[in-house]
Amino acid sequence: MFSEAYMVNAFVAGTIVALISALVGTFVVARSYNFLTHSLSEIAFAGAALGFWLGFAPLLGMVALTAGSALAIGSLENAKVKSDNVTSAISALAIGLGILFLALGHSASSSATGILFGSVLGISTADLHLLFGMAALVALLLFLLYRPLSLLAFDEAGLLLSSKKKGLLRVVFLLIMALSVAISSQLVGSLLVFVLVTLPAASARAFQKSIVGLIAMAVFFALFGTWAGLSLAYLTNLPTSVFIALIEVGIYLLSLVMAKLD
Repeated sequence: MFSEAYMVNAFVAGTIVALISALVGTFVVARSYNFLTHSLSEIAFAGAALGFWLGFAPLLGMVALTAGSALAIGSLENAKVKSDNVTSAISALAIGLGILFLALGHSASSSATGILFGSVLGISTADLHLLFGMAALVALLLFLLYRPLSLLAFDEAGLLLSSKKKGLLRVVFLLIMALSVAISSQLVGSLLVFVLVTLPAASARAFQKSIVGLIAMAVFFALFGTWAGLSLAYLTNLPTSVFIALIEVGIYLLSLVMAKLD
């Protein structure tokens, strides 16, 4: 399997995606941003389609639109308008624009399939470098802001910052989310981003209570699902996202059973 260059690239990309998804996902689940993650994944679809239409890397299109949408949603989070309604409206608009961009770009159905369900087995070395650069940026932001983000996610009342600074921190976190969604889409596609961003972290809550423990367990679940999914995809010639989704959902269901037994 590892004699094939494309599988080496796929495993490297999958490892990067799993690590970032689990790290960010721990904070996403703690702040109950699961719905927002799903919405950003739909926006990522529109961004990738825009990239296909205009002729630049789909990943850059994902970053541009998800980041812009995250800023828009963040600015409305404390407004009188219900943010869930605004998020739903932006998601619906993004899906429509994504379909329009694909039509304008005369993109083949394979392009749409790659956006929706991931195309990690076809990832190029150039794409890998771009993915690594984005992941490094997310990891650096998480490292520098680990303490305030931990308080924001797990104990916002204890975050001794002015409301203006708290608002800025929320916006930064939304931008981190946007980047992680764009990164995760490379592996499981925009439709199944929540599989890696939310399920490993949600599953970890049945086994760990400390923040470090939650992150470590989420990373383990994400890596296990990714590596097993890639291996099964190679052996069966079926889409990687199918196996990753089945494995992560299975782990989550097991965690629910374990939580009930406790």
